[in-house]
Amino acid sequence: MQNKGLIKLFAILFGLVSLYQLSFTFLATKVEDDAVAYAATKGNDSDARQKATFERKYLDSVANDNIIDLGVTKFTYNDVKDKEMNLGLDLRGGVNAILQVSVKEVLKSLANDSKNEVFNKALDAADERQKSSNSTYLDLFFEEFEKIAGTTKLSDPSIFGTKALSEKISFDEENSTVKTTLQEEINSSIGTAFEVLRSRIDKFGVTQPNIQRIGNSGRIQIELPGAKDIERVTKLITSKAELQFWEVQTNAEVQNFFFAANDKVAELLKDDSVLETEKDSIKKDDIDALLGESTDSTKVQKNLFTYLFPNVAQSQQQLSSVVAYASVLDTATVNNLLAKKEIRTLLPTELRYTKFLWDYKSTKGTDGTELINLYAIKGNRNDRPTIEGDVILDASQMFDQLNKPEVSMTMNSSGTKQWAKMTGDNIGNFVAVVLDDYVYTAPSVNQAITGGRTSISGGSMTIEEAEDIATVLKAGKLPAAARIIQIEVVGPSLGQEAIDASFISFGIAIFLVLIWMILYYGKAGIYADIALTVNILFIFGILASFNAVLTLPGIAGIILTIGMSVDANVIIFERIKEGLSSKKGLKQAVEEGFSIKGALSAIIDANITTLLTGIILYVFGTGPIKGFALTLMIGIATSLFTAVFITRILMDRAIDKGNKLTLNTSFSKGWFENINIQYIKKRKIAYMISGTIIIAGLISIFSIGLKQGVDFKGGRSYVVRFDQSMSATEVASTLKDAFGTAPEVKTYGNDNQLKITTVYKIDEEGQEVDEQVQNTLFTGLKPYLGNTTYENFKPGFEKTGSGVMSYIKVEPTIADDIKTSALYAVLGSLLVVFLYILLRFRKVSYSIGAVAAVFHDVLIVLGVFSIAYNIMPFDMEIDQSFIAAILTVVGYSLNDTVIIFDRIREFTNERRGKHNVLINDAINKTLGRTINTSLTTLLVMLSIFLFGGDSIKGFMFALIVGIIVGTYSSIFVATPIMYDTTKKEDKDN
Repeated sequence: MQNKGLIKLFAILFGLVSLYQLSFTFLATKVEDDAVAYAATKGNDSDARQKATFERKYLDSVANDNIIDLGVTKFTYNDVKDKEMNLGLDLRGGVNAILQVSVKEVLKSLANDSKNEVFNKALDAADERQKSSNSTYLDLFFEEFEKIAGTTKLSDPSIFGTKALSEKISFDEENSTVKTTLQEEINSSIGTAFEVLRSRIDKFGVTQPNIQRIGNSGRIQIELPGAKDIERVTKLITSKAELQFWEVQTNAEVQNFFFAANDKVAELLKDDSVLETEKDSIKKDDIDALLGESTDSTKVQKNLFTYLFPNVAQSQQQLSSVVAYASVLDTATVNNLLAKKEIRTLLPTELRYTKFLWDYKSTKGTDGTELINLYAIKGNRNDRPTIEGDVILDASQMFDQLNKPEVSMTMNSSGTKQWAKMTGDNIGNFVAVVLDDYVYTAPSVNQAITGGRTSISGGSMTIEEAEDIATVLKAGKLPAAARIIQIEVVGPSLGQEAIDASFISFGIAIFLVLIWMILYYGKAGIYADIALTVNILFIFGILASFNAVLTLPGIAGIILTIGMSVDANVIIFERIKEGLSSKKGLKQAVEEGFSIKGALSAIIDANITTLLTGIILYVFGTGPIKGFALTLMIGIATSLFTAVFITRILMDRAIDKGNKLTLNTSFSKGWFENINIQYIKKRKIAYMISGTIIIAGLISIFSIGLKQGVDFKGGRSYVVRFDQSMSATEVASTLKDAFGTAPEVKTYGNDNQLKITTVYKIDEEGQEVDEQVQNTLFTGLKPYLGNTTYENFKPGFEKTGSGVMSYIKVEPTIADDIKTSALYAVLGSLLVVFLYILLRFRKVSYSIGAVAAVFHDVLIVLGVFSIAYNIMPFDMEIDQSFIAAILTVVGYSLNDTVIIFDRIREFTNERRGKHNVLINDAINKTLGRTINTSLTTLLVMLSIFLFGGDSIKGFMFALIVGIIVGTYSSIFVATPIMYDTTKKEDKDN
């Protein structure tokens, strides 16, 4: 093998980089374990909310402490946290939600709530069609409008030809151009909602949040791993944005108050308990002691200026709207101190309604500390702003005469008058633009602005900041609060249990594969095991390096790639054994085994088909499915490298040193040798067996049906844990009175855990409906919950007793979209695979055989799920995870099939003889590899199925059935059908 040195260097460097990246995860975990230990000593065991607060505050206190000091560089806890591996919701707990910004409400707002009959009928018709259509709401609205419009145009003054839109939509404009304008306005509204939500999430305090728009559908996906306060999260992401304009106190006007407050705080802080709130606080001294910091009886007395640094104005030129600044970590303490009655009474009469608000973003100080500015807003008795945000018509980022970024905004007639008065009254002072109680800008006023159009600029304002502020200004016309149409909540307790179960199943799977390879291949098996271990290191290293999200299906994907990595080595070893059995020397046999003419061609073909499946999964999948696809694709690349190159280097090294290299043991010697099964002769028996099983499955599917998950049919599903064993039938009967109809109730894992699925009020919208359904569930389960309160029953925070461990809600509209996307994913993968095999083997018969086998496998897995879902003691729902399993089965089945086809092609090109004889020989020659690979993969899958989490059992069962059926179909379905279609093809030619 050429370039051995380069490959060794690359492998070593890649391994070191992987270890380096993974070290951040270990270090972050250690600090978080310390936080949990601290919270356990300070918090009340029965108050999970309080313990979570202690954890958060501990982590805040050490956020900027150096965790690593390498001499040339240092890493704080925040730095380490940014570089750690991301864990998905199913491993860490948290919230994954899809929100819908109502395009209908945007249209009604743009039409000034038009009463035009045609307009409103078109909206109603679009509402109805959206329930069963994947088209955008705007497209549906236009289609319905044009059906009934007659001579009425969208630019009609009673619809969109309003005065407010006169600059964008001219009178009597054609519908097609109006549609373009409306699409731009809708995109702008969705963009505004997106920016508002992103700003809120950034301030929520969870690490590694993810927010992204889903095309032009008006949907926004939000992932908050680690979020525990679910109620706060849902309020945060669904409440309507509040844009306000306030007058601002200058730093000179409030500095005397700060000096007086500083003295008063020093007096109050003689008692450290002043910094504590009723439930959630932490003494700084306690943290110092825990961190091993020295305590001294002569310590400096704390005051307000320990936490807050006033911006003192000593001259007119130093006047500013920024009155002070503080470390981001101290903002809660400052808020607490400034809100105290003893401090508020120090405000002079003219400042008594002042409220203190923070900047929307922080800046880094010279020492790297995150600092944030404080503003003093001129409040009033009613706490109402001078101007509300709904007066903004438009805002955009522009450039001034000096080519510096600025924000241009336009107000309606009412806002124009209010703005003229506000700016006229505040010449020489400042006004603040406030969104959700954060100050986005507080510029000075040079003159009264009377035209309704104005600009906001600042000496250091960047283009990005100007765009953000423009977006915030447009949030004043945010048409409606975003509505949650799909949400998944996983409690941290369930997430930790999933991690524990994953590690156990992962360890067992690795152990079984490593032992089997040594038992079967001897010393060569040891080399394969080393390559396998390096492969695992590479996979986790890549995931950590690119901040990819690791999910429970993702771990399954990694373990599946272990089987594929073993598969590559098995193919190579079997080819080497063939070479040795034909009296070739060891070195020549090894070279041929690793060559394109040997195993490499089959390995590449098999991996490409699986990679194509992974790409389809990634493109069409969401959430955990994407995680599975990502790890599968990464695993394919790394397993190919390690199996081919690392194993080769180790084997060549052994050969060069003259060491004896074994490829079998006393245990495996003679296995799969001299096999001569006539598969083609027996194909009709196989067709009958397969046909019988498929017909039975289809009968079950059409009579009994399939158990669809909530993400395919809509509904709410709760996993509830109790303090005692529960009867699913009894609970279903009890909840029938609460919900009106009996929900679906099934034991989930242990007998003290139930999965309760209901469609109760699923067609009703609003956060209050979700709360009402959850309350109804609590009321219905009250007889079984003992002393559990509703607060502790709700999802989120660690559970020490009964309560909701996880929760999924999917509205019917998005459920239809998910189902359609899943169908496209399956059909798309079959088409791609058909074309790839046609390209590689240049015969339609090969493609037909492969795709027929895949259909065969999918139908049998579906049939098994239909027949067994009422029998098995675990979930066998048809949901997104099941589709991921089906596509994995497709990839695995094709992997097997391609290996056999590759050998058939080889024999056909090299030998003469009857086609059926060549096919039988090819299958017999690859049988050892087929059985060996399937067996190792099954061992891996069984370990996950038996020892992994409850949430993944149905997924793993589908894979197990698929692997067994896929192995069978590669031999007894794909190849015989290829043979039969080849005969017909030859006859036709």
